[in-house]
Order: sequence, then structure tokens, then C-alpha cells
Amino acid sequence: MRTRAVAHYLRVSPSKARLVLNLVRGKQAGEALTILQHTHRAAARLIEKVLRSAIANAEHNHQVRNLEDLRVVRATADGGPALKRVQPRAMGRAFFIRHRSSHLTIELSDEARPRMAGTAAGAGNAGTRRAGRKG
Repeated sequence: MRTRAVAHYLRVSPSKARLVLNLVRGKQAGEALTILQHTHRAAARLIEKVLRSAIANAEHNHQVRNLEDLRVVRATADGGPALKRVQPRAMGRAFFIRHRSSHLTIELSDEARPRMAGTAAGAGNAGTRRAGRKG
């Protein structure tokens, strides 16, 4: 069983949210909550709310009662619309400021060994170097 929660149009840039999401991806739900509570980033508060929503969805929709059964199998931060602002500069120039927003998705599963999204069983030649290149 897979349960997910989505939060749209959050006022945090996707790159900053991904830094925090990388900490909780693959962890158990209880451990992920503890990590988020002790992470000193603004995105951690928003991700914690989405994770608690996903846990509540699992409890209500699928009758999962044990938090140790749930594991974060997918956590993504996709880009949302950007608020565009113009900051005047010297000699008639203008700098464009983009206030980025993001869409957060957290997916939980209670399967024994869930497959991680985006990983292959045989990752192949990870870590090998190409011969003949100097640099």
C-alpha cells in the first residue's frame, strides 16, 4: 500500500527543499519526523507538515496504525510558478528577482522492502572512471 501527500505552491525554492528531502528519503516515518524536527531550515517545517499529512492519510485511508511500518519511498520537490519582481539599479538598469515556489510530494509505503523510486537493481558502472582522459 502506498500513500502520498502533496503540497502545492509553497514559498520555498525547490533546490532548498531538496536539500532537506534528501535527509529523509528512505527513512522510517518516525525517524524522518525526528530528523525534520532537529533540522534548522525553513523548508524542514513545511516538509514536516506534508509528512504528517501523509501519515494521517495512511492511518485514515488504509488503517495503518504502526508508525514503524511506514517508510518514505519517494520525496520530491518540483518547481512551481515564480513570482517575478524588478529591482531598480544604477544608471537605469533593472535586476530581475525570481521568488521561486515548489510543489512537495511525499509518498509512504508499508511494504517490507519497497523499491526505491529512481533506482535500478544493478546500478551498473557507478564509480568507474573512463580510461584515456586526462584532467
